[in-house]
Amino acid sequence: MSQKATGMNGDENRSRDEDGQVRAKRSDTHMGTIEEQYGRNFGVRSDVQLGNFLEKNNLDSLHQLIESKLGRK
Repeated sequence: MSQKATGMNGDENRSRDEDGQVRAKRSDTHMGTIEEQYGRNFGVRSDVQLGNFLEKNNLDSLHQLIESKLGRK
């Protein structure tokens, strides 16, 4: 059974796997969706995929992106 991840900045819809790990965001998620969910503007087209954006910016995860100084509110 999945639980909602509490304390996730800006995204109350992320859930946890059975082992308690927060589910990874799919790499084909559009950046427009990420910008809406986290209230940030990363200065890219909304149809750019998260995985491509992370790779271009040498980031490993959505968490690193959100914690980075990219796309401040």
